[in-house]
Amino acid sequence: MTIVYLIFSVLLIWLSFRSFCGGLDYLAFFRTELAKPLSAYMPKATIIAPCRGIDEGFHENLTALIEQEYPEFEVIFVVDDADDEAVETINLLIASTSNAKLIVAQKATNSSQKVENLREAVLHAADDSKVFVFVDSDARPQKHWLRRIVAPLENNDVGAATGYRWFISPKSTVGSELRSAWNASIASALGPNTASNFCWGGSMAIRRDVFDDISMRERWAGTLSDDFVVTNSMKEVAKSIVFVPQALAVTYETCSFRSMLEFTTRQMKITRVYATPLWLLSFFGSTVFLSVIVASIAIMASSRMDGWLSWFAFTTVSLVFGLSIGKAFLRLKAVRLALPNWDNLLKKQTFPQITLFLVAPAVFLYNCVAALISRRINWRGTVYELKSRTETVIISSE
Repeated sequence: MTIVYLIFSVLLIWLSFRSFCGGLDYLAFFRTELAKPLSAYMPKATIIAPCRGIDEGFHENLTALIEQEYPEFEVIFVVDDADDEAVETINLLIASTSNAKLIVAQKATNSSQKVENLREAVLHAADDSKVFVFVDSDARPQKHWLRRIVAPLENNDVGAATGYRWFISPKSTVGSELRSAWNASIASALGPNTASNFCWGGSMAIRRDVFDDISMRERWAGTLSDDFVVTNSMKEVAKSIVFVPQALAVTYETCSFRSMLEFTTRQMKITRVYATPLWLLSFFGSTVFLSVIVASIAIMASSRMDGWLSWFAFTTVSLVFGLSIGKAFLRLKAVRLALPNWDNLLKKQTFPQITLFLVAPAVFLYNCVAALISRRINWRGTVYELKSRTETVIISSE
């Protein structure tokens, strides 16, 4: 057992070192991208925002869309029920501008309601619109978000451009901060490597001709995850995915511990179906981290630091903790550069971000086990069963 412990301890130290180096690269990438001037490439764009219910900060989120600093664009809000409580707020915003409209999609029968909303909305885009930009209703982009996320699409080799979410809570709770730390570890997986990047549907842009050429609307039929399907499609047609740090969008809401577990487990269940190798990697990584740390602490406690093995355990814990804290600090520093308007609140996340790395792997392990046991999720009032990448069953809906 000692040899097994030593092998996995060395592996965890190496993985932690690689992760820390990734943090250095992440910060360097942000600095390089943020220093670039605004692009002159600004074709007419269509922003599509699927809505259901009212998110925390809903009015502010949608207002940020219609107030984008961009020469020519339209916003299509789409719901699945004309009586949805979001409609009143949407209509008030539409009345204040000439470039927004509301579409009511049909009820989904064999896909997620979000996917059904997107499939309907693209049919109502202006004929002269050249770019489709997709955004979640709980995301609040910055004023140059649209211009920044569209810019990489000028390159014909690029299939999609993406941002990502960053959770900030109006009220600091264990659930909110843990969700933010959990999500942050995924956010830092994006970077300069366009081959390994993935799309996030809450802040994602695709040139219209690419969307049509690869029959993206048809590829969405029967699916639950819009962004994983786009990611897999881009890889299939050998199109690169560009991550845009300026397209980071804040989700500004408070989260309970129970809601945090529901959110993270839902993400991992979707990952198991649409990106199985990534789910397996998360399963393995969280298991190794927790096993080595628990074993190291047990060795130190039982031996009272007497002997080489206890000192090896101490060194392992010290290195892993130090490198993990460094990675979290570098990541938050990069995000603070990209979200200057939120800097005061991001500063307050420093302590949670550099400490909750110890708890996040346990959440990941719980998520992975839950995804192994069940493929059923509850998403905005609808219960789905994920049969496969192309088959989604609706169990019940509010």
